[in-house]
Formats: sequence, C-alpha cells, structure tokens
Amino acid sequence: MSSLYALGVGLVFVAAGTVVAADGAQLIAREQAQTAADLGALAGAAYAIDGVAAACGRAAVIAAANAATVAACRLDGLDLTLSVQVVTAAGAAEATAVAGPIRESP
Repeated sequence: MSSLYALGVGLVFVAAGTVVAADGAQLIAREQAQTAADLGALAGAAYAIDGVAAACGRAAVIAAANAATVAACRLDGLDLTLSVQVVTAAGAAEATAVAGPIRESP
C-alpha cells in the first residue's frame, strides 16, 4: 500500500513539474518575442530616413536573428512600429515595439 502511495505522490510531483516547465517555456517565448521586437524596432528606426522598405527590411533581419518573424511593420514619420511572433515548442508568443527619435516634452 505504501508503494502505491509513494507512486501517487511521485506522479503528482512529475505533473506539477511538467506544468511549471511549460509555464517557464511560455515565459521565455514571450521574453524572446519582446526582445526581438525591441531590437528590430530600434534597428529599423535607424533606417527610417531611407523609407519603409529599408526600415522594415532591417527590422526583419534583426527579428530573424532573434528567431522571430515579422507580423507587421509600419513606418509613421520616423517612428517604426514592429510586431513579431516567436513560435516555440511551448506555443507562439507575440510582441510589439515602437522606436523613433527622442522628442522633447512640452
């Protein structure tokens, strides 16, 4: 009887560990997506003066280097808005970032 009890307790620990590992993997995917969006937006904004093709192209290169794919890229003046998606074994995660020149507050 005690062997069955020990087996049951062990299975509970394994199940709990699996849930924690899956949550951790999803958290890592979200952080990876946010990092790719931030870095891609910053890199793309540096090319904003050259137009949307150059800015979004550079943003896509940086996002791809961070294992992300570009979901949307928009240039509004010198501000670049970049949305990316990262797909991992734990699922997909999306993030959006905006980068542009510093503006003084009124």
